[in-house]
Amino acid sequence: MMESGAPICHTCGEQVGDDANGELFVACHECNYPMCKSCFEFETKEGRKVCLRCGSPYDGTTPILKLSFADFVNTFIWSENLLDDVEKKESGNQSTMASHLNDSQDVGIHARHISSVSTVDSEMNDEYGNPIWKNRVESWKDKKNKKKKKSPKAETEPAQVPTEQQMEEKPSGDASEPLSIVYPIPRNKLTPYRAVIIMRLVILGLFFHYRITNPVDSAFGLWLTSVICEIWFAFSWVLDQFPKWNPVNRETYIERLSARYEREGEPSQLAGVDFFVSTVDPLKEPPLITANTVLSILAVDYPVDKVSCYVSDDGAAMLSFESLVETAEFARKWVPFCKKYSIEPRAPEFYFSQKIDYLKDKVQPSFVKERRAMKRDYEEYKVRVNALVAKAQKTPEEGWTMQDGTPWPGNNTRDHPGMIQVFLGNTGARDIEGNELPRLVYVSREKRPGYQHHKKAGAENALVRVSAVLTNAPYILNVDCDHYVNNSKAVREAMCILMDPQVGRDVCYVQFPQRFDGIDKSDRYANRNVVFFDVNMKGLDGIQGPVYVGTGCVFNRQALYGYGPPSMPSLRKRKDSSSCFSCCCPSKKKPAQDPAEVYRDAKREDLNAAIFNLTEIDNYDEHERSMLISQLSFEKTFGLSSVFIESTLMENGGVPESANSSTLIKEAIHVIGCGYEEKTEWGKEIGWIYGSVTEDILSGFKMHCRGWRSIYCMPARPAFKGSAPINLSDRLHQVLRWALGSVEIFFSRHCPLWYGFGGGRLKWLQRLAYINTIVYPFTSLPLIAYCTIPAVCLLTGKFIIPTLSNLASMLFLGLFISIIVTAVLELRWSGVSIEDLWRNEQFWVIGGVSAHLFAVFQGFLKMLAGIDTNFTVTAKAAEDTEFGELYMVKWTTLLIPPTTLLIINIVGVVAGFSDALNKGYEAWGPLFGKVFFAFWVILHLYPFLKGLMGRQNRTPTIVVLWSVLLASVFSLVWVKINPFVNKVDNTLVAETCISIDC
Repeated sequence: MMESGAPICHTCGEQVGDDANGELFVACHECNYPMCKSCFEFETKEGRKVCLRCGSPYDGTTPILKLSFADFVNTFIWSENLLDDVEKKESGNQSTMASHLNDSQDVGIHARHISSVSTVDSEMNDEYGNPIWKNRVESWKDKKNKKKKKSPKAETEPAQVPTEQQMEEKPSGDASEPLSIVYPIPRNKLTPYRAVIIMRLVILGLFFHYRITNPVDSAFGLWLTSVICEIWFAFSWVLDQFPKWNPVNRETYIERLSARYEREGEPSQLAGVDFFVSTVDPLKEPPLITANTVLSILAVDYPVDKVSCYVSDDGAAMLSFESLVETAEFARKWVPFCKKYSIEPRAPEFYFSQKIDYLKDKVQPSFVKERRAMKRDYEEYKVRVNALVAKAQKTPEEGWTMQDGTPWPGNNTRDHPGMIQVFLGNTGARDIEGNELPRLVYVSREKRPGYQHHKKAGAENALVRVSAVLTNAPYILNVDCDHYVNNSKAVREAMCILMDPQVGRDVCYVQFPQRFDGIDKSDRYANRNVVFFDVNMKGLDGIQGPVYVGTGCVFNRQALYGYGPPSMPSLRKRKDSSSCFSCCCPSKKKPAQDPAEVYRDAKREDLNAAIFNLTEIDNYDEHERSMLISQLSFEKTFGLSSVFIESTLMENGGVPESANSSTLIKEAIHVIGCGYEEKTEWGKEIGWIYGSVTEDILSGFKMHCRGWRSIYCMPARPAFKGSAPINLSDRLHQVLRWALGSVEIFFSRHCPLWYGFGGGRLKWLQRLAYINTIVYPFTSLPLIAYCTIPAVCLLTGKFIIPTLSNLASMLFLGLFISIIVTAVLELRWSGVSIEDLWRNEQFWVIGGVSAHLFAVFQGFLKMLAGIDTNFTVTAKAAEDTEFGELYMVKWTTLLIPPTTLLIINIVGVVAGFSDALNKGYEAWGPLFGKVFFAFWVILHLYPFLKGLMGRQNRTPTIVVLWSVLLASVFSLVWVKINPFVNKVDNTLVAETCISIDC
């Protein structure tokens, strides 16, 4: 039957057969659910006149909006009555497991919807070996999923099976409205913008035709170098520009979210969220900053039983643990104060330092008194934390000792056991008003010599497993330790998207923009990254979604587990063949794919198909349960933890009510062991992906390749705020780290140039954006060459452009005008200021000739020779004034290339003017183009020059010496070699002189 391709009835296992007209019998014309005529007549005779899969009526009766739990159980009981001819096998559960493994239906990823429902009798099979109850459950599951799409009004509590009354209720008012909307940029702003982009592309084509067909013979080397650089710049512009073709804006409605999921007199149905905060060295990442982040999380405007905060201490520092103990105690006062008076922001350090009228909109007479008392309590708390920091400056020879006299387990930061401590929560301390507080968990994963720990990505994956065992919220929000929650309703903003039945099904994460405190008003080094967050990310949101930037992001936990979205194309392709056949053998009709991609897809689909079987093992003992998990290869994917594996099957999250807390803690300790990830898919296909210091880009890229999409959420009040390095050297090292991560991805198997083509799930404009994120460091090579050309032209008297004709002048003028107009129109629809755009352009040059250049060479060294080069930063004393760090000068090798470029261009300008003065009036015309070119370089490097000089023109002597030395050597070698200028034939010169009558 499988070979013939005839559809099989999902009730009795027989062929569906034909109707009276000789055509294939179809019971339901809405979803084409396979059912033979005999079973159809039996169902209608019993009074069931509605399709069990989609809920559509068979004979024109009114569709049922939801299938109640009672109907669901009755379906099983009815199925049992059909089993008169079923033989009871002695093997019992063992035969059931075998039938489960041999009968993987095309259930898709949303089979996990029924993980909380157990079967009535899982041992009963029909004469074909197929579990009859399984077909009924699949029908109920498919119907539930389809109704979720069609009827967003009927949303119920995600983590529980809703009651019949809840299913039949129809919310009114705001509850029936969409939770978020997308509105594109107005046509009068976007259409001219697109037209100018096309016009600029045409002008670029004409420009390169002119440049290539009109070489400069007198300076052929200079001309060729400049043309190659310009072609690369045009290619980079295309990669950056076209992903911004369709920018969009979004708006969320948190009032509608509350109306739908927080009805008066009923428990909140909002989904749970696990917050992740990562820290390593408390001496470099001050505990007080981390504590403010934690406090802002604990005080978010969200149901306390739905919030858990996990703090990863990857340095196993006792200082981090003790400061968290103090933070948990202070939270008992701070959290109720914030919620009582609607405090914003809810990080005390930043709230009390605001220079605003804090009495605005406050009407309670007690507010001033309580605020004064809270500020005093916070200052006392700060003193206690500062005392801990002062104590930690010098480590005792015998190591740290805890209060009970036992040694601190993390005294050896590279060799220590895993540690977990749970604070607060429903079983912990309550606030001063007696209310429950969100759960706070300290986590330090095990570390042993000889194991790869994978830095931040490994720490995040450890938190994923710990949180799955302890709380298992369906969504995860990760922030850096210095990024506090600035908008207490930020989680609700994200839930407006993730819990919207029309939008959230295929969303892997919601990314918020990064905003920063403590940056100088002029933003000298473009720390705010306004152009990226307000222009590029809006453009990506109109394609397949923004890239993941490492912090301020709310994840769908299922996307982190490596599953595909519900609408994954590969699952739809499997419907044409029977489930057993398609599970074992790939369809011959599929288009040719990359073998590695086919293998990965097959593994993911087998995992999805096996999920249903694993959710129905509640009646098995521990040995049989572990056997089934092992047979389904879940251990090879997720690791040796049955508790964690079962948590991955619960799409709506939650932990069993019968779970013992002490047992869960032991299991949580097990899943953070240093050897847990060995021979699993962690870091390869699931969780944060390893292989780059910028694990954020890589992890988001993998999710988009699986077919997920992401959403960009920009609430009016910034959701999160953090601190950025405002010092020049620190900023360059930050950019160096990002660029190095991009170079590592470029040389890895995950390079967007060749990865992920087999599935066809990554849109081509999205791929262009990812290619841009990994090739931009290589722009440093043509950029540094192009910035050197003006000085060379001024020193040699040659130029890269021949004498311009009228047509050539028009081309150059048109190119400059198109560049300016593109920028103006971009500012118009994005709302970015021209100052932000100019700062971005300046730092693009500064970073390109310094950090990006070093990243490329370091990437080559790491790939070819395995050499991992580190660039250290040595700080000098900063002035104790506002933005004192901005004027602090730190020695680093990254300062040498841009300083050298500045010196040679300034020298070139002086030499050019001197030469023009000697040659007379005729030399001033050609000089103008060369000087303009040199000033273009100097203006772009001007913020770097200001940073190099500091407040009082204090430049490190070593930087000046190195730069002057390099500039002098370059000038002398240039004068000696003169490579880009045609050589003069001395014989011809002599003959010319002889022919002249002196």
